Amino acid sequence: MGNAALHSIHVHPVKAFRSTSLQEAEVEPWGLAGDRRWVLIDDGGKVVTQREQPRLALAAAETLSGGGLRLSGGNLGPVTVPVPEPTGTTTVEIFGDKVEAVLADAAAHDWCSAYLGVGVRLAHMDDPAVRRPVDPDFALPGETVSFADGYPLLVTTLGSLDALNSLIAQGDRAEEGPVPMSRFRPNVVVSGTDAWAEDHWSRIAIGEVTFRVTKMCGRCIVTTTDQDTARRGKEPLRTLARHRRFDG
Repeated sequence: MGNAALHSIHVHPVKAFRSTSLQEAEVEPWGLAGDRRWVLIDDGGKVVTQREQPRLALAAAETLSGGGLRLSGGNLGPVTVPVPEPTGTTTVEIFGDKVEAVLADAAAHDWCSAYLGVGVRLAHMDDPAVRRPVDPDFALPGETVSFADGYPLLVTTLGSLDALNSLIAQGDRAEEGPVPMSRFRPNVVVSGTDAWAEDHWSRIAIGEVTFRVTKMCGRCIVTTTDQDTARRGKEPLRTLARHRRFDG
């Protein structure tokens, strides 16, 4: 690992909203405390992310004492969302998984719907210890995850980002680079390593916690979304597809 060091920590209180940077974070079995415990769903219960609604990149969610949220964005005034009572659950569909969650109050639904201009609801994962198992092909028995795409923690490295940006600069859409790390929506960013060193990691220790590294992360259209403007381009997927394609 050479001179590897922890560079930054990020959580996403509401999946697909902009990230929050932290100086330290508590590690829970299903991810960093406060990361992706809330999610937007459409009328059919399917998760809504930046894939469908890139403007979510510009919405902010602040975690309040007790686990509630303060949502802000656009020309709307902020709204405070308390943790809902788990008196009844709704089914959330996330990448083929069916997950039970608790709906927020009507004011939260109204604010999110007004922000996007389409009808959505805000849901909260009340009991992440039992709600959503990690893919059993990569998990130990009983391991669970929040509303993250699939795994409790996403790690990226500055060395690999620098190498990717060098490749983008040599390509036919150089004007779209360099891309910032925010495009990749990581939880933890590591500095001081060679490019792509993480391909070969099996375990890493950060602070008091040792993590098992299970697999690479497949990247989607969200990486092409400018997290400060919500506009989309072709990079970095165009360059990743040319230089970092695995298993098709």
